[in-house]
Amino acid sequence: MSAARERLPALLRSRFGNLTVLVFLVGLAIIAAYLQPGTFVVPDPGTDRWLLAFSSVGIYTAACAMLSRMQSTPSRAAGETQSDLRPDESDDSVLVAYATQSGYTRQLAEKTVESLRAGGLSVELSALSELHADQLQKTMRVLFLVSTTGEGDAPDMAAGFVDTVMRSTRKFEHLNYAILALGDSEYVNYCGFGHAIEAWLQRAGAQRLFDMIEVDDADDGALRRWQYHLGQLSGCSDLADWQEPRYSRWKLCERRLVNPGSAGDPCFHLALAPFDSDSLSWNAGDVVEVGPQNAAANVEAWLSRYQLDGNSLITLRRKSWSLREIASRSSLDLDVAGLDAQRVADALVRLPHRDYSIASIPADGKLELLLRQWRRADGSVGIGTGWLTEFASIGGEIRARVRSNAGFHAPEQNVPILLIGNGTGIASLRALLKQRIAAGRFRNWLIFGERNSDRDFHYGDEIRGWKSSGAIERLDLAFSRDQHERVYVQDRLDSAAMIVRDWVAQGAVIYVCGNLKGMAPGVDSTLRRILGDEQVRSLTTAGRYRRDVY
Repeated sequence: MSAARERLPALLRSRFGNLTVLVFLVGLAIIAAYLQPGTFVVPDPGTDRWLLAFSSVGIYTAACAMLSRMQSTPSRAAGETQSDLRPDESDDSVLVAYATQSGYTRQLAEKTVESLRAGGLSVELSALSELHADQLQKTMRVLFLVSTTGEGDAPDMAAGFVDTVMRSTRKFEHLNYAILALGDSEYVNYCGFGHAIEAWLQRAGAQRLFDMIEVDDADDGALRRWQYHLGQLSGCSDLADWQEPRYSRWKLCERRLVNPGSAGDPCFHLALAPFDSDSLSWNAGDVVEVGPQNAAANVEAWLSRYQLDGNSLITLRRKSWSLREIASRSSLDLDVAGLDAQRVADALVRLPHRDYSIASIPADGKLELLLRQWRRADGSVGIGTGWLTEFASIGGEIRARVRSNAGFHAPEQNVPILLIGNGTGIASLRALLKQRIAAGRFRNWLIFGERNSDRDFHYGDEIRGWKSSGAIERLDLAFSRDQHERVYVQDRLDSAAMIVRDWVAQGAVIYVCGNLKGMAPGVDSTLRRILGDEQVRSLTTAGRYRRDVY
């Protein structure tokens, strides 16, 4: 909304006031004339006085017109021009805004700032009470960390922001945002203020950097997911965890390359078996957090470089460890020359965890994963995928823990579901299909895409079997390099627009899993073209449009 339109109510009030005064003066003149005794005679003032009167009226009218024009022009601070209100698209800075009732959310906002700055970004921290619309107008990226009080209310400090910014109809199409919403699931309007922020931003035309993360009563798993996205945003994926997960012990019992000869990076199917059978408990859509380790050869080379004895015993967190054990689980990008074993251990930073979608259900008796091996610019493998696909030995121990991802669970009702994904995103979708099929629910539609059908159709035999048996009602595939013209999942979705509308009308829930930067925006744009922005917003609010993108 333009600044002139924002000032329209004030302008109308001003004109109404002037009109009221004019009517009042005319009324006084009529009353005075009525009370005048005898015949009321208007004497001729003479030519000079008539000219003076007309000149005064002209000057007054011109002055009123000038003032009116000034009121209708957006006011600006001294030296500020209209271009000052436009964001600099080359600016890669981030604004971190928070609203807290008890102070905890501010602490998380400060940690967020530290993590982003560690990745080399320019970051500004602001309380929501100090954030104004013009500041948002000049910002490209904003992270909102907000708590909810009572039954879905905003913290007291955010009241002014709600009244002056969120209740306006100003647009922020340029804005890219993400939300960390804190709440307590025992309340009906869980994370209500976070959802209110999301709804306002969507109405204003802003774009999500990634999906809103809900934190139930300070859940550390949700906070680690937030940290993962901070690493992606800053380009620094090796940021240390704010709090280390409490891992369980699992055994790597299976690993195989599933796409030999692919034009893409190698993908591996892995299976983990728990040492404790009680760990075989999760829902389709959940994720597993893995504690990676360095390759044994890399640890020995590092110890040798600094002439350290890996068998030296040190004390850390009131437990006794060998220096080799600590080094295997820590970042080795640290110069520790001249330090003794204990000081080395104190200085080392633990490797951050890695999240992976679970591709199986507990009834399978094992936790299955589908990972694409990731490599750095120098050719070395990434921390997590390198550990699982190259360094960990078959039969060796893996530290891992299952984390609930309630926003991607299957619907409790027997309604249709539309599953859309590409690449290793098929992992979560496969688990959802397994759970649905086991429950006898066959109204399943899968749209899947990869490079080539003969090398990259992950779990292809299984999926074709489900389609043949009727366990999948509809299957659409998009192998982009099987033909001259590239075809992607959003293209398959677009070509089935009428069927999409029909399934949504029947109560279908839409799931999207895969690449955040490529596939997910394309699918979102296509859904909005098919269904309209308002219906997509309604589906999101109702939990019928769910995404697990990375």
